[in-house]
Amino acid sequence: MANEEPWTPRSDRPSDSELWDRMAAWWDEKQGDDGDRWHRLLIEPGMERVLGHVSGLRVLEIACGNGRLSRRLAQRGARVLAIDASGEMIRYARERETLAPTGTDYRVGDAASLGSLADGSFDLVVAGMALMDIADAEGALRETGRALCNGGRFVASMIHPCFDTGEEHSCWVAERHAYETRLFRKVGRYRELFEHRAEWRVGDPSVPEQSFETPYYHRPLSWYFRALNAAGLAVTAFEEPEPTKQFLAESSQGPSLLEIPLHCVIEARKLRT
Repeated sequence: MANEEPWTPRSDRPSDSELWDRMAAWWDEKQGDDGDRWHRLLIEPGMERVLGHVSGLRVLEIACGNGRLSRRLAQRGARVLAIDASGEMIRYARERETLAPTGTDYRVGDAASLGSLADGSFDLVVAGMALMDIADAEGALRETGRALCNGGRFVASMIHPCFDTGEEHSCWVAERHAYETRLFRKVGRYRELFEHRAEWRVGDPSVPEQSFETPYYHRPLSWYFRALNAAGLAVTAFEEPEPTKQFLAESSQGPSLLEIPLHCVIEARKLRT
């Protein structure tokens, strides 16, 4: 297969879900109900525009984390089922749901294996900053296509694979030209499929208990388009979120992100069968 991925589960390290279990408490505190600055002020305003009205829709969120996006969709009138492979993430999501009920149903589940869900049972499937964290993203997209009704939509935000191939292979480059500094993005290994580790710095990175690592799977943008097509989905919108005024005021990285986007939002519709 043209989209076949080179990685397989390894027995010499914790599973991906176990790694996310370890950082679930920190992640829940970091994201809360509103999301951190990057999600709240940079990524999700663009995603919200693509999502549009959701009232009355049957919605599935895959890799839901602590469930804050699912709760927001439920508060806007959607009927939401949210899954995550991390049992600890689901535990925190359920705790927040208990404190402020929205009717969201949270379950532990693998996005690439949704056999318990009937074909065509959802109007909308959402993946917020998740596809690059899923080892079997092809399977997750295939299951998404199966679970969507004809004409249903899949909306996903993700790291922009054209401009971010991980800290080891991409970086900002500033060059001085006459009286101005010009900013560029240096990117390597773009066409390759490879796995590496994302480091989350909780405190002092030299202290193991204060940092976490989770897997990250790079795939070129064309890979995603082929996988969506193979799943019976056609891309209908593609956005590259720009920093909001508040993000520009609060983050030193804002001007850089006005030049080059590090995130994107994809909408794809289920073709009628």
